[in-house]
Amino acid sequence: MSRYSKKQQVSPETQDESLKIAKATQRPGQTKEQRKLIAQGIQKGIDLYKKQQKEKSRELNKKLKQVKGKLNQFDENLEVKPDAEVIYRQSFLAWILLLLSWGGFAAYFFMCKGVA
Repeated sequence: MSRYSKKQQVSPETQDESLKIAKATQRPGQTKEQRKLIAQGIQKGIDLYKKQQKEKSRELNKKLKQVKGKLNQFDENLEVKPDAEVIYRQSFLAWILLLLSWGGFAAYFFMCKGVA
């Protein structure tokens, strides 16, 4: 006997969900057997939808892996060389203005203290 059966077992959540949907759409005079058949059809639809989503996610993962591989190859081939070295210089104008402003405050302070 094979370890895995060809037919996949339907999850209990899917069965419950399909039964709820079948009960919600039940028409007056509908028999229990008819409702079960409708629930089975809904189950098959849900399973088909899940299979399609899994296939889409697998395809997307394959494409992502290909793109990541290409990016890694591109990064390995790309060597970054600095074009120009940046040298920062301090501006003396800022220091001069700072000293002048403090000197002005000190002169104003001493002049106001001398007047009073």
